[in-house]
Amino acid sequence: MSQTGHQGYELPELPYDYDALEPHISEQVVRWHHDTHHQGYVDSWNDAEGALAENREDGDFGSSPTAIRSVTHNSGGHILHELFWENMSPNGGGEPSGALADHIEADFGSYEAWKGEFEAAAGDASGWALLVYDSYSDRLRNVVVDNHDEGALWGAHPVLALDVWEHSYYRDYGPARGDFVDAFFDVVDWEEPEARFEDLVGAE
Repeated sequence: MSQTGHQGYELPELPYDYDALEPHISEQVVRWHHDTHHQGYVDSWNDAEGALAENREDGDFGSSPTAIRSVTHNSGGHILHELFWENMSPNGGGEPSGALADHIEADFGSYEAWKGEFEAAAGDASGWALLVYDSYSDRLRNVVVDNHDEGALWGAHPVLALDVWEHSYYRDYGPARGDFVDAFFDVVDWEEPEARFEDLVGAE
């Protein structure tokens, strides 16, 4: 299939070993999640881009709406998974600092209030809980994103991403999603979202 103007997206390697997040997230879950699920979003995004390129060459756009939706869904899956892997570390935990911590307190009242709201979002989502910077309102927000693209906020930039699809936790925690969310906070590498936020708003 032709992919004119598109070189293809690739699955990045993890920034740590597969077993690095144990005991919070098992090696098996990380392998399945990264090598199968995340790879699937990359492959499907590439396939959809190829279909769109072929349709443009042929002038036949009958399948383009389906391919456009596939780009939206699978690009979201790929991008959010990249953030998810990057904002965890075997040396994670604790609380944010710097400009991100200051803005969390300003926008939510306290770190505890932000975390409580984020955990509630994670408990309800059929996909993702995200801390985002809303550039339109110039503030941080928690958002619930179902699948990878339903509930996204226009003009918002993800700062922290938590995947709560069942493949993220069910083998390790069964239906106890809240235990997985607790474990996530034990491996959050706050340096990543702090740097991401400062890139968005500038160091203060």
